[in-house]
Amino acid sequence: MFAGLTGWHLLIILAVILLLFGAPKLPALAKSIGQSMRIFKGEVDELKKDGKDGKSDQAADGTPTNTTAQNTAVQNTAAQSTPAPTPVDPSTESNPKS
Repeated sequence: MFAGLTGWHLLIILAVILLLFGAPKLPALAKSIGQSMRIFKGEVDELKKDGKDGKSDQAADGTPTNTTAQNTAVQNTAAQSTPAPTPVDPSTESNPKS
């Protein structure tokens, strides 16, 4: 894909980036890209470590945990225990307007 890129192509790409972002913004841009790469690498390493341990998906007794299903069950139970409001009949309202 990038096999056809030569030094001139890279120089033109660098010039376009310089024109788009300006010289003063390039150090800040490079810093933010570096921080993002560091965070991404840390998250990937953490996922690899969790995958090797195998403890992230199982409880201490070996049974798989599913917190999403548990949270949904709690929400459904709470929704069922809340009574629906009763409709009010306007003809039986006692609101004198005199």
